[in-house]
Amino acid sequence: MTHFNWSNPYPSIRTPLFARNVVSTSHPLAAQAGLRMLLKGGNAVDATIAAAAAIILVEPVSCGLGGDCFAIVWDGRQLRGLNASGSAPSAWNPDYFKRKYGEDGQGLAVQPKRGWDSVTVPGVVAGWAALHEKFGKLPFEDLFEPAIEVAERGYILPPFVVAKWTKAVDELQSQPGFAQAFMPRGRAPLVGEHFMLSGLADTFRKIARTRGRTLYEGELADRMLAHSREWGGAMTAGDLRDYRPEWVDPIGKDYHGYTLHELPPNGQGIAALMALKIAEHFDLRDRPVDSTASQHIQIEAMKLAFADLYRYAADPRSMDVTPAQMLDDDYLASRAKLLRLDRASHPQAGRPDAGGTIYLSAADESGMMVSFIQSNYMGFGSGIVVPDTGISMQNRGVGFSMDPRSPNVVMGGRRPFHTIIPAFLTRDGKPVMSFGVMGGDIQPQGHLQTMVRMVDYGQQPQAACDAPRWKLNRDFTLDTEEGMNPDTVQGLKDLGHVLHSTDDTYMDFGAGQFIWKLSDDQNDGYVAASDPRRDGQAVGF
Repeated sequence: MTHFNWSNPYPSIRTPLFARNVVSTSHPLAAQAGLRMLLKGGNAVDATIAAAAAIILVEPVSCGLGGDCFAIVWDGRQLRGLNASGSAPSAWNPDYFKRKYGEDGQGLAVQPKRGWDSVTVPGVVAGWAALHEKFGKLPFEDLFEPAIEVAERGYILPPFVVAKWTKAVDELQSQPGFAQAFMPRGRAPLVGEHFMLSGLADTFRKIARTRGRTLYEGELADRMLAHSREWGGAMTAGDLRDYRPEWVDPIGKDYHGYTLHELPPNGQGIAALMALKIAEHFDLRDRPVDSTASQHIQIEAMKLAFADLYRYAADPRSMDVTPAQMLDDDYLASRAKLLRLDRASHPQAGRPDAGGTIYLSAADESGMMVSFIQSNYMGFGSGIVVPDTGISMQNRGVGFSMDPRSPNVVMGGRRPFHTIIPAFLTRDGKPVMSFGVMGGDIQPQGHLQTMVRMVDYGQQPQAACDAPRWKLNRDFTLDTEEGMNPDTVQGLKDLGHVLHSTDDTYMDFGAGQFIWKLSDDQNDGYVAASDPRRDGQAVGF
């Protein structure tokens, strides 16, 4: 039986949920969509897909049908990983962007942040179909019933979604299709207003009937391609038709009796594994949970991991080193020696031996557990919405580098560096927790911070979720969340950390969902937590 301290020392509006069947998402209607599938006799994968479809509509700032997804599934015997991130259109390369957009001050091609030239092949719908083909129990069409119902009648907008929506409209209102879809009254909606996304219910029906193929070689593919051509995009019929998600083996590292599992690059999950193993060289349990000393070690470990991540992580076909080399114990021990307890650092990448987003989780009483994440990247992604379909497109092309020397250089058919990462925890080869923390670069940082709280300090999942977080920026400056102990914040400053007081941007300090298996006895069920930084909910029976 799991032994947590069930108290919560942090201000919270939520308590943990205990049930044998659980769905935890960042929006209540999505959580309830997944729960309906479990009540109907479906399994955790069915619940995940139903919740993922519903959240396309109810949290459109974070994800769309033109987005990507990743998953880690415990199928009752082993972990399986799915990479359903999309690849670049075949025409893309640095010269393509240089011809269209010119050069920056370093002589590199200018990269558009929004619009069709930021859109890679959408992977999310193919990912749903792949998950269902391998693990689904209910008919594929049944999984879209809740999403279609909500799409047909619309829904009432909650506070967190509206806050993110409002911040996005000024930048995106000129993008093709955006204002028509997401500014129905000529502005962002208000809290409590009714919203419907035109065409989405019919689009869901077409996806359900064709197991998603219509988005890749059918009516919806044709409509996306026509819109892309109209607005100067490079996507082709072959780019869509030839796309397939990829089943991959998760990567993992041991930590204090547990094993943390992430997906291999092109995602950034490897950074969480590296940081955790670096931090293991300094026993955090000897330092108070919210102390400067504990937080400093985690921050510095994360810096060292990020320095390597940004240098080496890319589509595995173009990486200079392998994930195994980046995770080598001797290499990580050498990186740990660079960590100074008495001051902050600005580390450079090492050299391994050459030898958001929405996150949701579901678990059922059979023991199946799903860690799932999908995203359109920046708020509303590219800003592109295909007219009368409800299909909004991600802007994952921004994840590429325009530097020809980079392993992550933009190239047709390659997958870009990705921020979205699901995670999974095991102990002695048995499942313990499916979890994730959405929000751009915060994701591996959130994995590290919440796992340390649960494993090293015995904090129960909702407390670990509620605790104030820090966030490293790419220049290694540090943001600290309101509510962090002022003495801890001052202590970090005294060690030389450069702190920024940042506005609550879309990515902010992340939002997590956690499902922890209470024991090997399946009758004991799970305990679940949902992050109060979003409108979400954990539900179960």
